[in-house]
Amino acid sequence: LYRLMLGHLILFAGVMIWWLSIQPSNDRKWQPDVAELSYATFDGNYVTVHNIRNFEYRSEFDYRRSYYDKTYDLTKLEGVDLFAVYWMGPTIAHTIVSFHFGGEDYLAVSIEARKELNEDYSSIKGFFRQFELIYVVADERDLIGLRTHFRNDPPEDVYLYHLNPPKESLKPFFLDYMKKINELRETPGFYDTLLANCTNVIWLHSRVNPNHLPFSWKILVSGYLPEYLYESGRLDQSVSFNELQQRAHINLLARKIGLSPSFSHRIRSK
Repeated sequence: LYRLMLGHLILFAGVMIWWLSIQPSNDRKWQPDVAELSYATFDGNYVTVHNIRNFEYRSEFDYRRSYYDKTYDLTKLEGVDLFAVYWMGPTIAHTIVSFHFGGEDYLAVSIEARKELNEDYSSIKGFFRQFELIYVVADERDLIGLRTHFRNDPPEDVYLYHLNPPKESLKPFFLDYMKKINELRETPGFYDTLLANCTNVIWLHSRVNPNHLPFSWKILVSGYLPEYLYESGRLDQSVSFNELQQRAHINLLARKIGLSPSFSHRIRSK
């Protein structure tokens, strides 16, 4: 029994040494869609976001790469929306936050595993420091249009929810995102399937505000995040959640209107 326990301890120690020896890096051969890191520069109430992704897709893996820089006025930040994307049933969703700066001016941010060339995503690998963390900052026609128009294997269902946080919480929330984006450019970090993924990192950013939601298992089981937001009064309460969810589904509308310059406005016209 002693030798068996000693063997297990040695094996565990070996695994831990291997795990701790893995270091994140920004210097790898990345897949083209995650090759560029965004970053932000600041001038008073003006924030310039650099390397905003704006790919033009012919299919999921065939696209013309394009990036742009844009300056945002923090005094015009008036809202934040949540996209929930489902492809394998109701339990798991990929979540994307989009900041609204008035009119048709939206900036979407998707927290993802940064994949290398010829590397596939694996939730199991995501537990073992096998992916770096990236914030994909993009035009909605890119991040959302990719999912409504071009991802077919499997197809993805996209739901758009308008959040109603206190106005004073928007600026700290956005700036906390920008701070982390800049940090990752200088000091890379790991994606983690459980602890640093597309949904719980959103919750971690929300903690910059004192009125943030308490932690819930529905944050870990990300497909239920919209339901948790509804139960917490952060979504429209004038209808049932089932009706709100039906209204939030945008795939048919998005395909109907196409990827025009007014895409962001028109997917919200329901």
